Amino acid sequence: MIRCIAVDDEAYASEILASFIRKIPFLELVGTTTNAFEALSWVQEGKVDLVFLDIQMPELTGLQFMKICGNKCKIILTTAYPEYALEGFENDVVDYLLKPIAFERFYKAAQKAENMLDQSMLPAKAEESKAEIPAGGPGYMFIKGESKNKFLKVSHEEILYVEGLKNYISIYTPNQRIVTYQSLRDLEAVLPQPPFYRVHKSYIIAIDKIRMIDGNTIYIQDQTIPVGETYKEEFFKMIKEVK
Repeated sequence: MIRCIAVDDEAYASEILASFIRKIPFLELVGTTTNAFEALSWVQEGKVDLVFLDIQMPELTGLQFMKICGNKCKIILTTAYPEYALEGFENDVVDYLLKPIAFERFYKAAQKAENMLDQSMLPAKAEESKAEIPAGGPGYMFIKGESKNKFLKVSHEEILYVEGLKNYISIYTPNQRIVTYQSLRDLEAVLPQPPFYRVHKSYIIAIDKIRMIDGNTIYIQDQTIPVGETYKEEFFKMIKEVK
């Protein structure tokens, strides 16, 4: 997860940024503040990977903030003043968001930050995450939660389908969606087959939860899941063999 803070001297503006951060699976909200010095202390303590930062703030401007931080974190600038864009990019910011900020534009900036952050750290984080997860057993597994020592026990029987997004997966059950840092390939290796089956580069489904198949579309409850071209032949062969 990318640890984020939202910094704006107007509280409502930082809360809007915080609400956007909460909607994105690969972002983790560490905190919000109207005080640039408080935000600076979080960065200097190593608690932050990405800062959504207003430029026009009293006592310490966003540009001054960036110069003090150096390379300790990535910055996405937020401002109502387009004239600061050039100076921002000269300071190697990830992106420059003009207020009012639409969520779609915010999401694109977050994706850019994910790609820019040191990719060499991701495998190490993934190995660390896997090493910390307790072993599961017949019929269940443990999924790492949002905090270091939190694990969720998930019964195989509960799982409807799993969606992969880069280094993260979303596990869907009838009652909840669980997001965790793990690759779809790693999860596929530990799920029993059957009932689980990979039907797309981004999806694993529970065959016994299928409500209907129409062409290359699988229906599980109210959700539609595509059958990928690479997986189509094996999937339909398997379906025909199911007794």
